Amino acid sequence: MNHLACTVCGETFSLNEPRWRCTCGGPLDISWQPEFDLGRIVRRKPTMWRYREAIPIEGEDIVSFDEGFTPLLRVELEGASVWIKQDHLFPSGSYKDRGAAALVSKVVELGVARVVEDSSGNAGAAIAAYCARAGVACAIYVPEATSPAKLAQIEGYGADVYRIPGTREDTARAAFEAAQTTYYASHSWNPFFFHGTKTFAYEVCEQLGWRAPDVVVLPVGNGTLLLGAAIGFRELCDAGVTARLPRLVGVQAERCAPLFRAWREGRDALEPVQEGDTIAEGIAIADPIRGRQLIAVVRESGGEFLVVAEAEIKASLHAMWRMGFYIEPTSAATIAGLHQYLRRLDRDEVIVSTFTGHGLKAAGKVKVS
Repeated sequence: MNHLACTVCGETFSLNEPRWRCTCGGPLDISWQPEFDLGRIVRRKPTMWRYREAIPIEGEDIVSFDEGFTPLLRVELEGASVWIKQDHLFPSGSYKDRGAAALVSKVVELGVARVVEDSSGNAGAAIAAYCARAGVACAIYVPEATSPAKLAQIEGYGADVYRIPGTREDTARAAFEAAQTTYYASHSWNPFFFHGTKTFAYEVCEQLGWRAPDVVVLPVGNGTLLLGAAIGFRELCDAGVTARLPRLVGVQAERCAPLFRAWREGRDALEPVQEGDTIAEGIAIADPIRGRQLIAVVRESGGEFLVVAEAEIKASLHAMWRMGFYIEPTSAATIAGLHQYLRRLDRDEVIVSTFTGHGLKAAGKVKVS
C-alpha cells in the first residue's frame, strides 16, 4: 500500500528509495494509508506533527521548529465573514515550511547529504532553513530578479545560491540539470513536499470542529498548497473524519495564468504561456509540472480558477496592510481572488483562505503607496 507511484505510467517504487521522479520522466505521487486517532491528536502539541501517523515519514528524526497549527482568524471582506489561515507566521515566513519540514525529514531518513532546489524565493528559504536545522547541505537556484530580502534570507541560512538570468522556467531548467546528480528537494517534483502542505487541510478541519469548509480559496503557481490541500481534504473524507470535500478555487495572476486558461477552455493539458511581469512572483509559473493534476482536483471538487489583475493585487495588498496584516504580494493576489469570489456570492458559505507569505520578504521591492 505504501509506495511511490508514477502519475504517467503507473510504475511503483519503494518509499525508501531516494527517487524524485519516475524512470519514464513522470512526476511521482505517494500511495499512503494515513491514520487519524482524534483522541491522540488533540492531546499533542499544536504543531503539524500532531498528525504524525498521517505523514509518510517512517524515521524518528523529524526536522522541525514546532511549526504549524497557525491561527485561523475571522476577517470581514465584501460584507462577509471569512476564515483566513495565517500561514505567513511560519518560521521562515511562508506556508512552504509545511512541505520543507516533511521533505527534509525524509531527506534525513534517506541519509541524503546534499540537495538542490529552485525557487522564486519562499520555497528556497524554507528548504534552506530546514536543511540548516538538519545539517544537510543545499544549493538553491533562484531567478536573478528575486526579491533581495528573500535572497538575503536564503544566504543567511548558509545555502549556496545560484542566480539564474531569464525567466522562472530558466531557473527550473538549471536546477533540473543539477538534479541529475544531486537529490532534488523540489517543491513541485518531490511528492513528500505535498504531504507536508496537506496538513493545511488537517488544521483547517480541526479548527472548524472537524468539519470541512464549503470553499477554499488558494493561490496557484506550481500548486504546492492547492494540491497538498486537495490530498489532505480527500484523506480526511475517505477516513470518515469529515463528511465531504470543499470546493477548491485557485487564484492566478492575470499576467501568468496557464491553469486558468486551460480550465476556461475545457482542456486537461496546459499550453505554456509567456510569463509576464507580476508583483505576485510566487505564482508566476508559466508551465507548472503538475498542471494536469491541479486542473483535475479543482474540477473534481466542483471549483474553479480565477485571475486577478495587477491593480487588484496592489489594492488588496495595501488594504490588508491597513488592516494590520503585513503580507507579501502573492498573498494579496489570493485576497484579490477572494474579493472576486465574494462579490458574486449569493448564499451563506464557510469560506477559508490564507496569507501565504510575510510582507518582510518583499521589503524594498514593494512601495507602501
